[in-house]
Amino acid sequence: MTGAMDTTLHLAAIAGEQDVFALRRVARTVSEIAGTDRQDQIRLATALSELGRDRLGSSGVTVRFALVARPSPALEVTIRWRDGAPPAAEALDSARRLVRDLSSEAAGRQGSIVLRQPVPLRADGFAEAVSRLSEALDEEQTTNREDDLRAQTKDLILALEHARVQSEELQLLNDELEQTNAGVLALYAEISSELEQTNIGVVALHAELEDKSRQLREASETKTRFWANVSHELRSPLNSVIGLSQLLADSTPEELGEQQRHQVGLIAASGETLRVLVDDLLDVAKAEAGQLIPQLAPVDLALLLAQIESVVQPSAPSPEVAVLFPDPAGLPTLVTDEMMLTRVLRNLISNSLKFTSSGHVRLSVRCLEEPPGTVEFTVEDTGIGIPPQEQTKVFEEFHQVRGAHQRGKAGTGLGLPYARSLVILLGGTISLASEVGHGTTVTVTLPGSPAQEPDEQARLPLIASADDDPAFAAVFRPVLEAVAERVVQVPGGVELLEFVMREKPAAIIMDLNMPDVDGYETIRRLADSEETAAVPVVVVTGYPLTHVDRARLGHARAVLNKDAVDAQELRRALGSRFEEGTA
Repeated sequence: MTGAMDTTLHLAAIAGEQDVFALRRVARTVSEIAGTDRQDQIRLATALSELGRDRLGSSGVTVRFALVARPSPALEVTIRWRDGAPPAAEALDSARRLVRDLSSEAAGRQGSIVLRQPVPLRADGFAEAVSRLSEALDEEQTTNREDDLRAQTKDLILALEHARVQSEELQLLNDELEQTNAGVLALYAEISSELEQTNIGVVALHAELEDKSRQLREASETKTRFWANVSHELRSPLNSVIGLSQLLADSTPEELGEQQRHQVGLIAASGETLRVLVDDLLDVAKAEAGQLIPQLAPVDLALLLAQIESVVQPSAPSPEVAVLFPDPAGLPTLVTDEMMLTRVLRNLISNSLKFTSSGHVRLSVRCLEEPPGTVEFTVEDTGIGIPPQEQTKVFEEFHQVRGAHQRGKAGTGLGLPYARSLVILLGGTISLASEVGHGTTVTVTLPGSPAQEPDEQARLPLIASADDDPAFAAVFRPVLEAVAERVVQVPGGVELLEFVMREKPAAIIMDLNMPDVDGYETIRRLADSEETAAVPVVVVTGYPLTHVDRARLGHARAVLNKDAVDAQELRRALGSRFEEGTA
């Protein structure tokens, strides 16, 4: 029987041992014509031989070979019986090991077994396979039992040969795997050794870096002391030279001729220039050594700017350069160090005048809304400008932008670094924007503070304090309780950051030397977060103030020493926060 999806190739019956031999032979022939390889032919023939022999005790046993197209082309062999015991489990297991797609069912004394083996034939080639199978079966009609046994023996030999080849291949793979494992173990040992050596190198490098850092700190301190000592030593003879020059300049015409008077004037002018440079050097040394401590007091900006204007107006390089100051009306009162602010502004204006040949140098002042009370000073000029690659270097000590514009312009390269140091000490920021040929703008921002001393009876609602020294924390607590209704003390920077984010205290008091996150990093994180940037921070440290890196503490209101801090000093450092906390 044939159909579009199911084509019968051969039908056979099993009644005796000879039929089992014939079934094996037919299975080989059908598998070969269906296009399966030699091993699959032997597997199918052996499985059918085993199942056929198991069915010899049953009656009405038939075997049908068919080609089916769905779900994919396959050779399907169906064994049916009408009366007999169910197949032995051992026979089914043996056949299933040879042909994986095997199913069986039994109902009472009858049942069926179906084996499926994939074939490479297409559905349109089924008819040709039927024709070829008919011819092949006709040729095999003359075979006898001895031929079947020889064929079976040949199949067994082929199977054994195939098993031997597979065993050799498996042994080869095992040998390769062992070699690979040995290589992996050797590589692991090598990597472990290299990693250990690398770790040793990293530890040594870390120790070397620590040593280099210590040497750099010592060199910086030595340099600062050298500057200070040399500056002090130079000022005395300089003052003598300048004073004697002025005495000579005051001589009568009979005592000093016109040419000599001119030469004495040059000596005095050179001495004044040198004294200014020495003063700059000394000021920078003091700033680096932490010897400059802001003396905060109310400053009348209108009066201060008027004084600065009277000094810098005569220093304009030519009538073509206008020096512009803001209208004094409406200028705020700022609590800061008047001398430091004066030096910053004079320094910036003088620097702009030095490199502006026409146009203007303008100082402007305005109050910012956030943070409240903040004052912004801007010095803007129409000078030569600074190239982009130099703008990050102008705040470095002794750095000067080289070029034709430097001819005849005396300077040490300390002006802007000194101004930056003072601004940081005042708790502010300084920034620069410039374009070659269009001028430069320098912006200084300073925090605001109240004009009056804080009320000694007022207390803040909540203060957070961080210090890993329990003894000092216990001694310091009464000081904190004198300025706050509630005090929370934590041992480190991590706990402080978590508490501040959660509770939002009115102020933060903290040490610098803490085990997890030190004070410098804690202040940086507080300043970078929008939620905590407005909370005032006061550093209370056991370090000598000369050893504190104030450049990294710009966000702190003040840096106090543990040996001298008291409630009054803490109130003064926190400033306007008392008005906000008790309003």
